[in-house]
Amino acid sequence: MRQILTGWIDAAKGFHCLSAYGSAEGALASLPREASDILLVDINLPHMNGIECVRRLKPLMPKTQFLMLTVYADTDHIFSALAAGASGYLLKETGQKELIASLKLTHEGGAAMTSQIARKLVQSFQPQPEKPEPNGLTPREQAILKLLSRGDYYKEIADSLSISVHTVCTHIRHIYEKLHVRSRAQAIAKYTHSTATTTTTDPPVRSKG
Repeated sequence: MRQILTGWIDAAKGFHCLSAYGSAEGALASLPREASDILLVDINLPHMNGIECVRRLKPLMPKTQFLMLTVYADTDHIFSALAAGASGYLLKETGQKELIASLKLTHEGGAAMTSQIARKLVQSFQPQPEKPEPNGLTPREQAILKLLSRGDYYKEIADSLSISVHTVCTHIRHIYEKLHVRSRAQAIAKYTHSTATTTTTDPPVRSKG
């Protein structure tokens, strides 16, 4: 994929690919020394994800524009990437002409986005409430609680779900409020109990005589 993108960029008039990296760690070690105008960043990288990479590189490269190029089309990834400092968000289905046009738009100060992503952003301003589960928790809150019960720290949960630690803390506060608890242990215990209760559907057996 990197070789294909490098070829597309080098073949485009006015553009040249300075370097390509297979990991966030490699990019962090070298990119601040390069005079890059635009960085194309994937999210699903081997260790540190691309959103965290952008968050760390942005202060070191304030004049550089970051353009995400990924398979993730959900709003959590989109908002997390934009909050980290990305200027645009493209899906990997983007073709050569659209990619080069997006690079030009980004270089001119615009916000390049795949049309599907732009629609999701517009729709997000009129969000539909998540359907709560019987215990009152949304699917996202349940996912976070499961990771908590596994012993994950807030930072690990944020990395697993590609959201910020601040967002994790907000969800956990809502979880505590809905379950009427004050600690991780109480939340896990109450959630485990409610899950076990709701999944037991067989009626009691009565004996005669």
